Amino acid sequence: MRILIVEDEPAIVEALKSGLTAHGYRCISVDNGEDAVLRATTEEVDLVLLDLMLPGIDGRTVLNRIRVRRPDLPVLVLTARDDLASKVSVLDSGADDYLTKPFAFEELLARIRALLRRPDQPQANLIEAGELRMDLLSHRVWRGGEQIELSSREFDLLEYFMRHPRQLLSRQQILSSIWNYSFDPGTNVVDVYVGYLRKKIDRPGAPTLITTVRGAGYRFDPPAGDSG
Repeated sequence: MRILIVEDEPAIVEALKSGLTAHGYRCISVDNGEDAVLRATTEEVDLVLLDLMLPGIDGRTVLNRIRVRRPDLPVLVLTARDDLASKVSVLDSGADDYLTKPFAFEELLARIRALLRRPDQPQANLIEAGELRMDLLSHRVWRGGEQIELSSREFDLLEYFMRHPRQLLSRQQILSSIWNYSFDPGTNVVDVYVGYLRKKIDRPGAPTLITTVRGAGYRFDPPAGDSG
């Protein structure tokens, strides 16, 4: 999923990028309204995080112009105004949702997940890697035509791997994203759950889909054109 961040405060942009990237989202950012409209309407963007107070054209004008070109693109407005009239005005202007600054990052993630899983955004519900498919709405996973039963934590871990194909992921990155640990507590929980996943998604005699990179972490390596 690719998120466009429209925000002119560099510190906020970096915080959003860091947090969202750690949870598997790809991020691009702009700091003014003109560039926001251009990129939202001409590039592959799945969701927009839009600050209302922007240099040049303001956030409401940006929203109106996006709606003309891409009426179904989810837009989550970030606003410092928490009065009812402002919130109603934002929604009436075409926003799908709003979040008042300052906000908890976990709430932002929940709002993003809700918007990306709307019925009119079916493409956001499926992740595919080779013949491995994941349905985020029904919490089901298949390899080829065979359904794989996963626990909730196994599902979250596989989703994280599938959002970062062929990328080296450290144990600390995984601990932070899946278990919300900001430090390594010295546990081997990541290794244990990787082992669980391998037993369920790998095929006997075939290379594992999750490669151990000694001393560094793990890499998810779905075979290209895997057909069974």
